[in-house]
Amino acid sequence: MLTKFETKSNRVKGLSFHSKRPWILASLHSGVIQLWDYRMGTLIDRFDEHDGPVRGVHFHVSQPLFVSGDDSHHTASNGVQTLKCVSSAGDDYKIKVWNYKLHRCLFTLFGHLDYIRTVQFHHESPWIVSASDDQTIRIWNWQSRTLMSVLTGHNHYVMCALFHPKEDLVVSASLDQTVRVWDIGALRKKTSSPVDDVLRLSQMNTDFFGGVDAVVKYVLEGHDRGVNWASFHPTLPLIVSGADDRQVKLWRMNDTKAWEVDTLRGHMNNVSCVFFHAKQDVIVSNSEDKSIRIWDATKRTGIQTFRREHDRFWILAAHPELNLLAAGHDSGMIVFKLERERPAFSVSGDSLYYVKDRFLRLYEFSTQKDTQVIPIRRPGSAALNQGPRTLSYSPTENAVLICSDVDGGSYELYIVPRDGIGRGDTVQDAKRGVGGSAVFVARNRFAVLEKSSNQVLVKNLKNEIVKKSVLPVAADAIFYAGTGNLLCRAEDRVVVFDLQQRLVLGELQTSFIRYVVWSNDMENVALLSKHTIIIASKKLEHRCTLHETIRVKSGAWDDNGVFIYTTLNHIKYCLPNGDNGIIRTLDVPVYITKVSQNRVFCLDRDGKNLAVTIDVTEYVFKLSLLKKKFDQVMSMIRSSDLCGQAMIAYLQQKGFPEVALHFVKDERTRFNLALESGNIQIAVASAKEIDKKDHWYRLGVEALRQGNAGIVEYAYQRTKNFERLSFLYLVTGYMDKLSKMLKIAEVKNDVMGQFHNALYLGDIRERIKILENAGHLPLAYVTASVHGLHEIAERLAADLGDNIPSLPEGKSHSLLIPPSPIMCGGDWPLLRVMKGIFDGGLDNVGRNAQEEDEEDADADWGEDLDIVDAENMQNEDIGMVLEDGEVHEENDEGGWDLEDLELPPELDTPKTSSHARSAVFVAPTPGIPVSQIWTQRSSLAAEHAAAGNFDTAMRLLSRQLGIRNFAPLKPLFLDLHMGSHTYLRALSSSPVISVAVERGWSESSTPNVRGPPVLVFKFSQLEEKLKAGYKATTAGKFSEALRIFLSILHTIPLIVVESRREVDEVKELIIIVKEYVLGLQMEVKRREVKDDPVRQQELAAYFTHCNLQMPHLRLALLNAMTVCFKARNHNTASNFARRLLETNPTNENQAKTARSVLQAAEKNLTDASQLNYDFRNPFVVCGATYIPIYRGQKDVSCPFCGSRFVPSQEGQLCTVCDLAVIGSDASGLLCSPSQIR
Repeated sequence: MLTKFETKSNRVKGLSFHSKRPWILASLHSGVIQLWDYRMGTLIDRFDEHDGPVRGVHFHVSQPLFVSGDDSHHTASNGVQTLKCVSSAGDDYKIKVWNYKLHRCLFTLFGHLDYIRTVQFHHESPWIVSASDDQTIRIWNWQSRTLMSVLTGHNHYVMCALFHPKEDLVVSASLDQTVRVWDIGALRKKTSSPVDDVLRLSQMNTDFFGGVDAVVKYVLEGHDRGVNWASFHPTLPLIVSGADDRQVKLWRMNDTKAWEVDTLRGHMNNVSCVFFHAKQDVIVSNSEDKSIRIWDATKRTGIQTFRREHDRFWILAAHPELNLLAAGHDSGMIVFKLERERPAFSVSGDSLYYVKDRFLRLYEFSTQKDTQVIPIRRPGSAALNQGPRTLSYSPTENAVLICSDVDGGSYELYIVPRDGIGRGDTVQDAKRGVGGSAVFVARNRFAVLEKSSNQVLVKNLKNEIVKKSVLPVAADAIFYAGTGNLLCRAEDRVVVFDLQQRLVLGELQTSFIRYVVWSNDMENVALLSKHTIIIASKKLEHRCTLHETIRVKSGAWDDNGVFIYTTLNHIKYCLPNGDNGIIRTLDVPVYITKVSQNRVFCLDRDGKNLAVTIDVTEYVFKLSLLKKKFDQVMSMIRSSDLCGQAMIAYLQQKGFPEVALHFVKDERTRFNLALESGNIQIAVASAKEIDKKDHWYRLGVEALRQGNAGIVEYAYQRTKNFERLSFLYLVTGYMDKLSKMLKIAEVKNDVMGQFHNALYLGDIRERIKILENAGHLPLAYVTASVHGLHEIAERLAADLGDNIPSLPEGKSHSLLIPPSPIMCGGDWPLLRVMKGIFDGGLDNVGRNAQEEDEEDADADWGEDLDIVDAENMQNEDIGMVLEDGEVHEENDEGGWDLEDLELPPELDTPKTSSHARSAVFVAPTPGIPVSQIWTQRSSLAAEHAAAGNFDTAMRLLSRQLGIRNFAPLKPLFLDLHMGSHTYLRALSSSPVISVAVERGWSESSTPNVRGPPVLVFKFSQLEEKLKAGYKATTAGKFSEALRIFLSILHTIPLIVVESRREVDEVKELIIIVKEYVLGLQMEVKRREVKDDPVRQQELAAYFTHCNLQMPHLRLALLNAMTVCFKARNHNTASNFARRLLETNPTNENQAKTARSVLQAAEKNLTDASQLNYDFRNPFVVCGATYIPIYRGQKDVSCPFCGSRFVPSQEGQLCTVCDLAVIGSDASGLLCSPSQIR
């Protein structure tokens, strides 16, 4: 049994398959009807108008209807309410007809007086048959919504009633232990006359059980208990029934009588449902004994049993057309198949060998000729799924290996006669053997998987073992993987195994793989599982993975290296980069055998060969783009009908907006694509067609980015964006145009615009005039005064009288006068480059509109600049605007018209034409900044910081040294960045240019090869600092020394050295400096705890155990000795004195003091106070708590400086280096390129 779909729900009492769509209805004991898509595994809809359990449900064969019946009580007369398009029967005594498209119940049929057990639509007539616990069967007309006939005769509950699939018969089963067959032929004749229908209905109302439309033809007696189900054979005069006596009975009938043929025994409890399988010669039954049983209808013996642990079965349903069954049980339902339908086949060159109806057949792709080759042996047992599963073919020896599940997995080897194709029906005596799977691995060798020992047996054509190889994984199947190689499938992976060398050539983690498809050149492989496709190389290097919601069925590679595959309902493609799409929809599932150009050869489930023609344009186009075959792309654009939003979106996503541009006719889409691809000319043409303000604005932004000042100016003019236009003229230096902008602002009575333009021009008198006209006399007076225009200032002072503003004293004023432009800025210079393959030749593709000639373009460009329009004028100066658009004033200057704009010549014709584009400059692609090259090439944090990439530098330091506190490193990062760049000033108006400085640069070096950055920190500097630290320590300047040593420790992560020897020196320096930092921190701490003499002694003692230079160690010992002696800890002081004398001090005073202390202490070798200090037991000092960690005790360390800490400090910041987190994972110091090489 092959389970295809399973649900969890309340008890399922009724099931019905849709005839065309992959849907199944399930009616539940809870009163809900569920509509499932069993292919996708999703719940589509639910209908819950029934009040009680719904026991029957049935789809109409052609209308969007289903019928249902339920169990809840309803007091109604023998009448009809409304009808629905799916029918359902339930325990509310109601039959409902539903329309699943409208998601509602159309009408309800009333009449039954007790629970309704089953409902069914007739396959042709507009009838519904229902069976009920009121001991009647009723036939209804769902179109007229009337009761047509009541079939009486049973004297107990009627458990089921079904129409015959072809004849005018109804079969019913009842708890009165009988099965009845009813003839409803008279009913068909009566329904042909509508008048009779009315008469019959009135008669029926008078006599409730009257009417002779249906008569009992046979009463079948033989069951000892109540009968639960009976059904007809689809073609033969047979009936099968199941009852509470646990028996399944087979009945035969003819025109006059019916009789019992046989009884099938085996169920252990009541038989719930039973029917004949439409496609196979078997009977399927299920029972409350929690099993489904399959019986051989001819031999009348049990073939197979499927059991559930806890769920009783109640109902079975068969798909009207497909080989699918469904069963309802206590906790849901299952949709299943009895046998696999995939034919076993193997492709070799132009030939396809496949098995059909117990024959090996040969199909030639070129001639489409199909011939029978040889018969193959039938399996000995009648069990299910014993047919051929896989087929392997050796073309040189003309031998075929057929594997099946017989005997738990076995194979048969047939030699195909070269000349005797199709002759004789005698089965060849094949060589057989047991094995999970068998495949040819060489010309005359095949491999058989022996699962029990997990080894492969290599055999020759005489079926003799030649070699044994143990497999590297626990394989449950093997596939061909090239001569001498096997692809072995384990539960969660596949491996390619070389049988000769016994080596694993490749391995890949996968979900459970069902089929393996190699490309024609054996370079690529597709691994197909239930819902995924994995594309990999021959060494199983992963290329891409595809996920499908619908089951993947088969696949084959085409000549271009594209994988074509089928799901249950589509043929699809997968490109080498993982892009996929639908080629066409399928009516029925097929299995692809070969793909040749635009033809897909496949086998259907009946073993028929089909040749399906497909449209390959879409995937060939995408493949050409992927492989950068742009000439092919161009010819496809010219010749084919590739278009649509999906293709445009694909081209945009893949970074080919300029290609998408040639498909598009919609101006808005063209505009967006033109901006995206930087094609200003097409964007201008589209913007003119659309003529919307936001499009002109976006065009201006893109043109500004490209430095195309002419187009920016044009876009601002079209949107009358005067503020931006004025600023554009200011930055490009067009003062004459700026003065015209001032006139326009004046005409439009825009005071702020006037003032801004006067400010940009540096026109002081104009500014004063504007302020005066606006009534700002104090501002006008101040402006005149500071700019030295005394005559105007005096005139304004007279007008102001006593209100003259006072100027601040003692402050020098600065004048708001912009510098005069040296030269006017035009469009940015562009490089002349070769035209791209998509330029020029394709300009007119997708544009049917004829291009206007250049005179029209000029006129267009000019007339649309109606900047001075009468509508927008708010003052009385409209008369100043003359017909030619000039503004006349006292000084008789010209107004703003376009003749004076001197537009660059290439912008005179913004509409494109093929000849006008040939000399267009294309902006060069920006190069990669040197700083980016530095970060791409380096894993050294210092070089990332020098490049200004602080975040990656911090990530590297965190990964390598566990550093989390970057505050001490911030100034060093900034120094590195500033020090690796120099800054040049080009022009006064242009920004400063930053230039990266490279390490080891010389004039002779190649300009294209970039060296690493110059770094301001060098190892030699640290050595100098170390000497300074030693000096400060000797002088007793502990705080100063501590600062120096910490700065060394903070600089080391950002040091870069060249050789491995220097790397070792850097690591050694960390250890030296760390010891000094720890010792000095303890000494500083000792001086702070003056009121705790015990702690003072301990800290002085620990200091002597830091790894110091000899002079400093002597000083530390002298210090500890003195402190302890003063505190009368004579024993401890004598220990320090001995250690000091052992160092042979060069300073005689030190030696003399030590000897004196030793003599004095030996008289009284006791300690006045107990110290946490045992000099006999080796220890290290915790860098945070300053207590000893003796040998054997647990500790944690800093990943950078290596200081040791008690375990409770794990996760805290290291107190010694103040950079890294104690106990964190780190890969180690990386300070030289030699470590990476």
